[in-house]
Parts: sequence; C-alpha cells; structure tokens
Amino acid sequence: MPVYTASSLKAELNERGWRLTPQRETILHLFQELPKGDHLSAEDLYQRLESQGEPISLSTIYRSLKLMARMGILRELELGEGHKHYELNQPYPHHHDHLICVRCNKTVEFKNDAILKIGTKTAEKEGYQLLDCQLTIHAICPSCQRALLPI
Repeated sequence: MPVYTASSLKAELNERGWRLTPQRETILHLFQELPKGDHLSAEDLYQRLESQGEPISLSTIYRSLKLMARMGILRELELGEGHKHYELNQPYPHHHDHLICVRCNKTVEFKNDAILKIGTKTAEKEGYQLLDCQLTIHAICPSCQRALLPI
C-alpha cells in the first residue's frame, strides 16, 4: 500500500480517467495533516475546510471521500455514530484496528499483525489485491459498564 502524495494521487487518478481537482488535493492534504488517531466524517471535514477558508460543497466532499476510499487511499470506518468516518489508509506497519464503545462511542486503536496477515493471505488465495483489512470490535467500555450497574 503506497503512501500517497499529490503527484502519486494525480498519476493514479489520471490512469483511471479522473482528474486531481484542487478540492481532492485539499482533502488529501488535510488527511495527511491530521493528528494520529483522528478520524473525520464528511461533516467534520466540511466544517474544518470551511473554518480554514476552503469552502468545498458537502456533495463534493462526499464524492471525493467515496472515490478515495474505493481507491484505497482512505479507510472508511463505521464507528457506531450512524455515519461513516475516514482516515488515511496507512500501509504496514502503521495498520491498526478499532475497539468502539457502543454507548459513548469512545474509540481505541490497536494493532494486531495477525488480522492483517489473515486478510492478506485470504485475498491472495482468491487472487484479489488487498486494499484494506480492518477489524472493528463493538463493546461497552469500563466507564459505561460502571454507569449501567445498579446503585
């Protein structure tokens, strides 16, 4: 899995018959600058871009996120909040998975190389090229467990 730069994204988009628009480049750059562990929904991204003076329509953001996720540049995550979140799809050894509290939505990132190895082996066995492999565990965190206990 390559680490994307604007020029490598442009080359891959051109190869597939698409263009690297200024909006797509801005979105890629914002994801590259995100602190480790941050995930953004389309609405979060829209608000950040607007506050930075980069007004991009929400529909353009949705289309760009879907395209970049299909290309394997971004990971599309279901974090239990009713809408998708996105992060850069980092290559090994930065690959990670998520543990999510279904009550408060607290998210913990963790690494387990066995998950990626199983995904890679399964894809290769079937002749597929792996773009992403992710495990999301839905659970109840210790704080929420304590809140649910009778007094």
